[in-house]
Amino acid sequence: MNIAIFGNGKMGQEISSLAKSRGHVISCVSSSKNPAKKLNLRNIDIAIEFSTPETAFDNICYALQNNVPVICGTTGWEENLEEIKNKCKIHKGAFLYASNFSIGMNILFEISQKIASLLKNENYKIQISETHHKSKKDAPSGSAKRLANDLKTITKYSPLINSYREKNIIGEHIVDFDLLYENIQIKHNAKNRKIFAIGAIIAAEWINGKQGFFNMKDVLNITN
Repeated sequence: MNIAIFGNGKMGQEISSLAKSRGHVISCVSSSKNPAKKLNLRNIDIAIEFSTPETAFDNICYALQNNVPVICGTTGWEENLEEIKNKCKIHKGAFLYASNFSIGMNILFEISQKIASLLKNENYKIQISETHHKSKKDAPSGSAKRLANDLKTITKYSPLINSYREKNIIGEHIVDFDLLYENIQIKHNAKNRKIFAIGAIIAAEWINGKQGFFNMKDVLNITN
């Protein structure tokens, strides 16, 4: 595939490297000095968006307007997600959003919901903790907010989220179920940024030729 990368930060660079190793071509890359709207998307098969919360929405719109499917992992702009869904329908395009492309983290999403369902008749509290590197711009993380929203649909209340920013922490999420006489805790720790990059590339390969709005559950064929 001919790929456009929106965002030339650590994730964009990691995706470029891994995509090339899988036989794909990086045709163009946007940056703060070369914004996405200036890129020629004529022969692009897919755009992978990992820029900033401030630029993600406009970048996605630009790709959809040019009939280019978009994979997006940028968080912190989710208030505009419904508008992107509508634009996807209008342009008959394809869009996939994930707050976290790690396969392990997506399994944690599912397990946490399952535990909450099994405990529905118990008296318990849920607390979510997330820790990331100091350069991460949004807090709480998109994954923590997704965990909270998913669990809210089951528990009917919003779990407390604690956010921490520490040097050299790629990403850690902990979901703590605190019962009267016992405690259940599940944890995901990202040891290498490559897990997010490879997940995004797998999603890009999966969405090729499709139309609609998707997430990683579709890619991993997870059904409720």
